[in-house]
Amino acid sequence: MSLLNEPIVRKKLSDEVFARLKLLIENGELKAGDDMPSERELMERFGVGRPAIREAMQALAGKGLVEISHGERAKVLQVTAESIFRQVDLPAKLMLSGSSDSLEHLKSARIFFERGMVREAAAKATAQDIKELRALLDRQSQSLGDSEAFINADMAFHQHIAQISGNPIFAAVSSAMLGWLKSYHTEMLIWTGRENFTLVEHEEIIRAIEKGDADIAEKAMIKHLERSRALYAMRNHKTS
Repeated sequence: MSLLNEPIVRKKLSDEVFARLKLLIENGELKAGDDMPSERELMERFGVGRPAIREAMQALAGKGLVEISHGERAKVLQVTAESIFRQVDLPAKLMLSGSSDSLEHLKSARIFFERGMVREAAAKATAQDIKELRALLDRQSQSLGDSEAFINADMAFHQHIAQISGNPIFAAVSSAMLGWLKSYHTEMLIWTGRENFTLVEHEEIIRAIEKGDADIAEKAMIKHLERSRALYAMRNHKTS
């Protein structure tokens, strides 16, 4: 059946309100940081009841376009790469928990991604970036014996490598992938007892970045991530 011959379906009032409010944000009439109009204003403007307004506002909040606080007007949010990824955080974790294939695909994607990030870092890192990477390595070294602190420092190390690119989308992708993998990495580190290997490999990565040698930096990163992946696979094999 062609679109022209399909029956016209009446939209819910809240859907119409949502579409109009979204358009106000898209065309700039409502900007990031602005308060949304009050419920009463919107009811009068659109000629609808309070339930339709509230349902539409909840839909906007669910899309990450506004923030709703009790007792205050909703506020238009600045849409960023990070806020977009936050919207898919729960579905992503559910996907990973329900499929071992999805987890392996994510690990492969991470290796592919971090190969590029470390090459970018080797080309762009400043003396301050190197200083911050070494500070993160020191923090990780001091966290030996505390798995939660150790893995948080590990994530911060890899996150900073992505941030060196200067591209906020790269930084957001890195943060999202690391967050999705966190529980698996923590479990792996506790099992292996090989945290010192991680520290040595991080040092190798820093040295390559400091030298500006993208090829050596990429090889060091691949070795680091593939070792972690192999150990996790070995653990799963032994416990299956």
